[in-house]
Amino acid sequence: MEKILISVVGPTAIGKTRLAIALAQYFETEIISADSRQFFKEMSIGTAAPTAQELSQAPHHFIHHKSIFEEYSVGDFEKEVITLLNRLFKEKDIVVMVGGSGLYVDAVTKGLDNFPQIPPLIREELNKKLEEEGLETLQKELKVKDPEYYEKVDLNNPHRLIRALEVSLGSGQPYSSFLKNKDKERPFKTLTVGLTAEREEIYNRINHRVDVMITEGLIKEAKQLFENKDLNALQTVGYKELFNYFEGIWNKDFAISEIKKNTRRFAKRQLTWFKRNEKTLWFNYRTPLSTIIEAIKKDI
Repeated sequence: MEKILISVVGPTAIGKTRLAIALAQYFETEIISADSRQFFKEMSIGTAAPTAQELSQAPHHFIHHKSIFEEYSVGDFEKEVITLLNRLFKEKDIVVMVGGSGLYVDAVTKGLDNFPQIPPLIREELNKKLEEEGLETLQKELKVKDPEYYEKVDLNNPHRLIRALEVSLGSGQPYSSFLKNKDKERPFKTLTVGLTAEREEIYNRINHRVDVMITEGLIKEAKQLFENKDLNALQTVGYKELFNYFEGIWNKDFAISEIKKNTRRFAKRQLTWFKRNEKTLWFNYRTPLSTIIEAIKKDI
């Protein structure tokens, strides 16, 4: 039988974890997380990582396996996942992957793109510009240099902005032009299942999830990480906003409202990214599991 990777995608707070666990149980297999924020063991509440109960329902990989103090790239992730899949596919015909980090999903299913070598000085200058002029300057520059990637990238992630800008500046070509290389051959077939809903419903679910995170102790978790706020792993929605609250820049209610707003924007970019794959089997998040499984079995 051909080996199958079922990739579960969709915007944040749509129910991907629940579906992945159900699929893993049905096909008696294991789950690979492709959520780049859930790799870090110090970040749990703010990343909506699977709970202990959820983790016990099926074997999971790449959840809390790294520290925020470790360097960990999408290239590292690609290599480690392919190695793991080669091992799992010796025993399983199907493996489930789940996550909302489009770049990490694509790294596994398509392979990473080949980028030109860029002089380190360009990155140094961009980091200096970030420090002196702020994130908005980089955002505006990227909009001019590469409007296509500007529409997809997490605009609140300085690491991603600097990477795109250094390639654009160093090569003289838009960063997005290097994202169209031929996919790598993989020794397995990928079947992508997407969960979605009407935009208002997605936004309502996000707002509710943020409220739950606050109730579960997100502010305390962020406070414990505050002294390390400049680490790349912490340049992410849910933490950055609270760091502004701790520094007295914003009040608590405004910080929480900004988490909701920035998460909604992130969800919009996720959908833009995932909608590019025309082969994805899309389902409303309320679709019965049996219906999704039947559609998968027809496509396998």
